[in-house]
Amino acid sequence: METLANLYVYNGKNISFIIMLKILHAVIILAKKEDSGFDEVYADFLESNTYQAIQEPRSLMWYENAEFIADEYYREKSCIQGQPHV
Repeated sequence: METLANLYVYNGKNISFIIMLKILHAVIILAKKEDSGFDEVYADFLESNTYQAIQEPRSLMWYENAEFIADEYYREKSCIQGQPHV
């Protein structure tokens, strides 16, 4: 039996499935763009602030489409590397 500790809730609604799908779709997009394996890209994505933001329902990052999330990940990555995002 799941408890609220295992769920992502926003305005009293369980949004766990939505969050998991957004992460999956964003990582698939990143893997295709980087021509890398899913597991490798997923491991890198898990280390990002973008991933943390998706998991925080109040950030509303989970509400954005997967392309936006992937783009946000690249913006974050370029800021860390000190390069402008194109």
